[in-house]
Amino acid sequence: MRREYLIFVILFLMVVTVDYPIIDSFLSDSFQNPNEGFVSRVIDGDTAIINGKSVRFLGINSPEVGEKGHDIAMNFLKNKIEGKNVTLVFGSERTDLYGRELAYIFLGNENINLESVESGYSNTYFPVGKDSFYDPFASAWRDCLEKNINLCEKSNNTCLEVEKWDTKGQLVVLKNICYFNLNVTGWSVKDEGRKNYIFSEKILLPGEEVFLVPSDWNEPYIWTDTGDSIFVRDSYGKLVYWNTY
Repeated sequence: MRREYLIFVILFLMVVTVDYPIIDSFLSDSFQNPNEGFVSRVIDGDTAIINGKSVRFLGINSPEVGEKGHDIAMNFLKNKIEGKNVTLVFGSERTDLYGRELAYIFLGNENINLESVESGYSNTYFPVGKDSFYDPFASAWRDCLEKNINLCEKSNNTCLEVEKWDTKGQLVVLKNICYFNLNVTGWSVKDEGRKNYIFSEKILLPGEEVFLVPSDWNEPYIWTDTGDSIFVRDSYGKLVYWNTY
């Protein structure tokens, strides 16, 4: 009898000491009211019309129209989910600045957003901070880099070096470390989102440096406080350099 009483006391103490508000907060931040939805149309590699509303996929950013990889990212979604029923899992913010709903999209047990990253159709993108999905997405991107496919395909360039990436000071310094001229026309320096600096006609002399600040993007800032990544790509869209924080 004494043993059963002791077990009861322990269980009672566990119940009354658990901080339910913290648990509820964690759950609501991670999974807010999963909904079922019908995908009537795919807009591009990270946006679709679901239940008549525009939905921006969380955790990813795919190439814009005219950028390398746009078509295959869009076709991946079309083939995967267009005309099908999916599950939407909302994050801590339900809509973005454009009124689009923000969600992770599941087809059965498949996380479509995650699959897009792993296949190199999108890069990771967490503009308002890293949520509970971040770690598997970061792992998927690294797997993609190992596979060397699509957006993760590495450039053959060995001359352009990122000498400095100062996220606090909002400064990027690039340098031609080779002994010959390097034509970087059409090369780009991009964040996780839409801020994409593209070099116009530019040839770097041996040892020459280029300093890039937000005004070169016509932006007040580039690198966010909540975490970001840098992608340097050659004129073929292949990855010269990548880093994250």
